[in-house]
Amino acid sequence: MRLSIRHSTRYNFTEPVVHALQRLRLTPKATQGQRILSWDMHYEHATRELEYDDEHFNHVTLVSIDPGATAVIIRCEGLIDTEDNSGIIGQHSGHLPLWSFLSQTSLTKPGTQVNQMLRSLSDTSGDKLAFLHALSSRILENVEYKIGQTDVRTTAEEAWVRGGGVCQDHAHIFIGAARAMDIPARYVSGYLMMDDRIDQEATHAWAEAHVDGLGWVGFDVSNGISPDPRYVRVATGRDYRDAAPITGISFGSATQTLHVEVAVEQQQVQQ
Repeated sequence: MRLSIRHSTRYNFTEPVVHALQRLRLTPKATQGQRILSWDMHYEHATRELEYDDEHFNHVTLVSIDPGATAVIIRCEGLIDTEDNSGIIGQHSGHLPLWSFLSQTSLTKPGTQVNQMLRSLSDTSGDKLAFLHALSSRILENVEYKIGQTDVRTTAEEAWVRGGGVCQDHAHIFIGAARAMDIPARYVSGYLMMDDRIDQEATHAWAEAHVDGLGWVGFDVSNGISPDPRYVRVATGRDYRDAAPITGISFGSATQTLHVEVAVEQQQVQQ
């Protein structure tokens, strides 16, 4: 499937910027089942300083904000070819060893309620894949997709107790629970082509778990499926903070508003 993606992010500042840097993880991965045909990034009131691949093989672009700027706009667009591998990414790669995806972070660490849920899922006859699918279903049954109930600081346990959250929360609960069962798991940020619309207000997030004999396998808890050709992987990490599309620091300004526009649609491939 050929997907056309457009992604625009606008930051407005309450005061002119004195000094600011932003780390952008906005370039899709060249990985199994995914090929980048073109990808362009444009900046208004910002300058590209350098590019590098981080420890997760995420392609990172570091930009500086023009002194005195009161707004910054980052636009990305490109074409990606994807294949249907039933959510299977395959063998582990990257600079971090596989065991590093077993340790919990402050965002993924299960608490009393998530651990109680895990005990009720323990009877899977040693079938890790069956357990992970059951885990994904249980999370979706108990944590309704609701915007506005959580933010980027919400932990997996907090989202579970509230019974509501977004894709980021679903992924964190899944990752923490899988790690608690000694299954390596990681966070994925990227794009999803929706069946009912082109324009969206945010990027998407899901999880991947490492299963013996298969390697990394994706689980989109929010939609109750494993990723298919409608998905584009951009960044991965131990939790949201490792894979966030944009992170940064600034001095002499305060962020007032953040506006995101995403459009993902299928393109016809000429034979």
